[in-house]
Amino acid sequence: MNRSSIKELLQSDKFLHEVHVKGWVRTFRSNRFIALNDGSTINNIQCVVDFENTDEALLKRITTGAAVSINGTLIESQGKGQTVEITVTNLEILGDSNPDEYPIQPKKHSFEFLRENAHLRIRTNTFSAVMRLRSALSFAVHQYFQQNGFYYVNTPIITGSDAEGAGEMFKVTQFETNKAPLNEEGEVDYTKDFFGKETNLTVSGQLEAEAYAMALGKVYTFGPTFRAENSNTTRHLAEFWMIEPEVAFNDLDANMDLSEDFIKYVLQYVLDNCKEDLEFLDNRLAQEEKAKPQAERSEMGLLEKLRFVVDNNFKRVSYTEAIEILRNSKPNKKKKFQFPVNEWGVDLQSEHERYLVEKHFKCPVILFDYPANIKAFYMRLNDDGKTVRAMDVLFPGIGEMVGGAQREERLEVLKEKMAALDIPEEELWWYLDTRKFGTAVHSGFGLGFERLVLFTTGMSNIRDVIPFPRTPQNAEF
Repeated sequence: MNRSSIKELLQSDKFLHEVHVKGWVRTFRSNRFIALNDGSTINNIQCVVDFENTDEALLKRITTGAAVSINGTLIESQGKGQTVEITVTNLEILGDSNPDEYPIQPKKHSFEFLRENAHLRIRTNTFSAVMRLRSALSFAVHQYFQQNGFYYVNTPIITGSDAEGAGEMFKVTQFETNKAPLNEEGEVDYTKDFFGKETNLTVSGQLEAEAYAMALGKVYTFGPTFRAENSNTTRHLAEFWMIEPEVAFNDLDANMDLSEDFIKYVLQYVLDNCKEDLEFLDNRLAQEEKAKPQAERSEMGLLEKLRFVVDNNFKRVSYTEAIEILRNSKPNKKKKFQFPVNEWGVDLQSEHERYLVEKHFKCPVILFDYPANIKAFYMRLNDDGKTVRAMDVLFPGIGEMVGGAQREERLEVLKEKMAALDIPEEELWWYLDTRKFGTAVHSGFGLGFERLVLFTTGMSNIRDVIPFPRTPQNAEF
């Protein structure tokens, strides 16, 4: 008999037929009722055992976490909370689970405890819901770009350039510790290393994606990126995934259109296809919010936040206008902001971005035309000489979701900006070539996938939306 998924059976209206399921025991009560889950849905199916005619030794092995195979009859349930259940005719234990040792018991566990058991935390309702949503979002990302004529490009994980100019990169070397050869200046001689030069794990595939966009027209990357930032905040990971589209002939306005359309598409996809998981996480977040002091509670529930983004047009505001709004705002005048906004040119903090979205405009916001000195070298300089064609998309509860720009397509201007930042031309000779041969206006943006999953699931710590988080002092699993 073919095995059915629990999701299929819970949606079935065909009763009194034989079914075959496999899964893991969530609970076993009264020596009779098994709550079985196979990962296909957040919901369990109840399997009813005829305990009077079942071997007692077998019943003792039906414990939380055990893997079982069940044959039985699907019937309409008389109990509360489910429409169908299985009357068990045959049960086989596929894998025992010692109840004295199994960490994931049917009770509330702290997220700290579950991070220490990241290999098993997926067996909880919260994490199975989060990871199903992560999978659905990933599919929606590819579907959006593929349906809109983009080509998927796999950019290098090992790179010789620092796209962001951040300097916080993981070195890639074949040299043994303390045995690296030195040159005449007493520095490590990377010409003798595997790649013949200093290399790192990438922080972005953007520069390479730009090169491909200038031949294929519309491309996107979706892959792992790495940053060696020694930060233990709830928003930082050392290994994370980035979505980076690049489009030839798109200016900043077209880039803003693309970012808004893309985000709305992927969020609408999960609203349409992940209802049960979203409702569960919405309820979880509501309970979590109740435990907070009134002043710290979010004004919107999870589903409200998602619809807030999908249903509203994104307001487009220049950085200069945003600074004036923030300078004249009540929180700023009453010194309620942790970082006061006093002058043009400051980098905006999450509290400022959230104020603009949640309090002032009451819709998602796209800020554009930022000061050149707080943005990356590759962003197109405006005619005022002070600002660049940068953009950030701001969301409720989280602040910046997307960062992007129209790229500097003019060779001489790009060279001047690189010189001002001491970026050697020989390091990015190939990038400069794209401005020598058939240069054109082009734009793109980057979206940290985990930040998108964080927003979509309502989780508060980014370590809880990636299967096995990599953070300072933590590379377990």
